[in-house]
Amino acid sequence: MQTRFDALIVGAGPSGSSAAILLATAGWSVALIEKQDFPRRKVCGECVAASNLPLLDALGIGGAFADQAGPELKRVALMHGAQSVWADLPAAADARHPWGRAIGREALDTLLLARAKAAGATVLQPWAVQRISGVAGDQHCTVREPASGRSKVLQAPVVILAHGSWEPLPDDRAVQRLARSGADLLAFKANFTGGNLAAGLLPMLAFDGGYGGMVLADGGLVTLAGCIRADRLDALRRAAPGRPAGEVVEDMLKRQCNGVDEALAGATRCGSWLASGPLRPGVRLRDDDQVFRIGNAAGEVHPIVGEGISMALQSSWLLCARLEATRPPRGTGASALWQHVARQRYMADWRRHFLPRLRLAAGLAHLAMRPAGAAALIATFKHFPTLLTRGALWSGKVSSVTDGAALGTRLQCGPQTTAVPALGRHFPGEHP
Repeated sequence: MQTRFDALIVGAGPSGSSAAILLATAGWSVALIEKQDFPRRKVCGECVAASNLPLLDALGIGGAFADQAGPELKRVALMHGAQSVWADLPAAADARHPWGRAIGREALDTLLLARAKAAGATVLQPWAVQRISGVAGDQHCTVREPASGRSKVLQAPVVILAHGSWEPLPDDRAVQRLARSGADLLAFKANFTGGNLAAGLLPMLAFDGGYGGMVLADGGLVTLAGCIRADRLDALRRAAPGRPAGEVVEDMLKRQCNGVDEALAGATRCGSWLASGPLRPGVRLRDDDQVFRIGNAAGEVHPIVGEGISMALQSSWLLCARLEATRPPRGTGASALWQHVARQRYMADWRRHFLPRLRLAAGLAHLAMRPAGAAALIATFKHFPTLLTRGALWSGKVSSVTDGAALGTRLQCGPQTTAVPALGRHFPGEHP
């Protein structure tokens, strides 16, 4: 088994697999480490905004995505109690991809992982990261295969963290356990067949102690997802002793949002409710890092705006583009100093593109989960429904880290018409 690579990527979700595709197609030797088997269900709102569809084309899965994804999303709504307000979603400027669509993570993650393998990435799955040591330019990653108990130490000058925020590395788990409180947001998701949700509608849900959303995704499945404060969930469970947490959340959503009750009338849940968390919205980029971070490992947005997948895909693009832009002259080596410069510039890019989304989502989330705030939102949007459309614009639904013109000039067409950054074959001075 090969143990020395140009880059190690931890996590094979949308951000990790995207980075593996971009780097491997450009000639880097890449190890992509994923602890779970695919396909697997995952707590996620499953919306892929229109801004990402040119990137999926560039990654080589645009056609497969189009064949599998749900209907085009053209309208947005806010639902609270018996009230609902609707507005049009903005269309993207790219005429090929004017509207976003939804797809289950079982399908999206599997498509991206298969493309990463085809691009030449070495995929270790299911293998779990036990420890990362060393410094930028000389990193060591201990990984373990659960089925056999075998362990390996992988080496690379670059490590990219792309794991989920509620799936911390071993060194971070004790800190997260100590930080838990009643204000923690716990995430839930379920899929339903036979629902009545209108095709093309993307509702946001506001309720006491949380928020959520619905969408019609691939296979005609209605996805219902939401976040609820831990103390609010505890109170609901005390009122319904013995009931599973997901079913308690489902009943509460039907009571507090008429739109949910109507959309699920006569519907059948597929499998059990999924739960995860606690969510930790905010920025996780650090000046003293020895690694690069993308996706939720870099920063997490309140999922009320449905931009998690967008930030995963686009942060991978930002990082790979920045690695190319700051690549040192050949023969000088992939030093810690070079990585520090690349990291600082990437973090500046990340903050410029994503901090506005985090701030908007935080404001909406804190209003939506408070009855008075949700009532104020509904009243405002009833008088000014175009604010819903503008909110979608501000949250990044049609804006990306690169536009169509930049995509044409900054990408090179690789095998199978896949476009990738013009990255070097290997880090200068590193192993061939």
